[in-house]
Amino acid sequence: MTIRVAELTHNIPARASQDLSGSQFVQYVSQMPPQQREQAIADEILKGNLPEFLRKLVPVELRCALPNGNSLTATIFVAPDYLAIGSDSDFLRIPMNLHTAVAIADRFGFILPTKKMVDAIYLQSHFHFVPQPLPAGPEMRSTIYYWTHNQMIEEQARALGVQLGELVSGDKKDVVITTLLANKVGRIAIYGWHRGPEDPIQPLSTIHGANYADYSHGVRLVSNMALINGELRSVYDILRDSTAARVLSDEGPIPNIWGFLSTFQGSPTSVMTSSN
Repeated sequence: MTIRVAELTHNIPARASQDLSGSQFVQYVSQMPPQQREQAIADEILKGNLPEFLRKLVPVELRCALPNGNSLTATIFVAPDYLAIGSDSDFLRIPMNLHTAVAIADRFGFILPTKKMVDAIYLQSHFHFVPQPLPAGPEMRSTIYYWTHNQMIEEQARALGVQLGELVSGDKKDVVITTLLANKVGRIAIYGWHRGPEDPIQPLSTIHGANYADYSHGVRLVSNMALINGELRSVYDILRDSTAARVLSDEGPIPNIWGFLSTFQGSPTSVMTSSN
């Protein structure tokens, strides 16, 4: 089946020329409390203030063997890097809480990745950044940490010769979907920040509340449509299928993704509490 990948991003609004750049956004939110900053993040991205290169999806292939001896092959279509605010020449990779991530993904026609998807993205990336943790502490959630870490990634990108639009990984941990969230309502799931194949700094974790975000977190958009054995199918349908789900998830089927995330739909800051 022929698929026009560009059509998978048609729900993302065009960026306006007067929209804030990444560095301007940092100045704009520098004195905001966390709840107000989170609303600003949602507002900017939902109106289309993200770099053009993030709209050019990259195919990533996943495979699995079936009990009957057959195999399944799926192609997912992913953003080349993590969600960012700004233009191609001046952007900020922006952490966000689960509620904001879900609202953006849902509005744009995307889904958050599974752990298996994150591993496949890493293996098929053109460039692998070396993870650069910053000192732990309250500053991890500060705007200055967001900007400082972004600048560190940009320095690596220049040294590696990364071109915008090439698939990259290793720069952030991923906000993911997982079967664990079915029994962990009110939590955010984080995984990744690979140092190498099968070597993530962050094992799959649901330790933090859904309102939590820090400088090390990233949101990678995955189209909610995928090719499976050449047939275009909804990722939701694939993940509900007890057999086909294993091609996209190493945890088995995830039958009700938005069901256990539905608590966080609506206003992006309506669930921002202190439950970390």
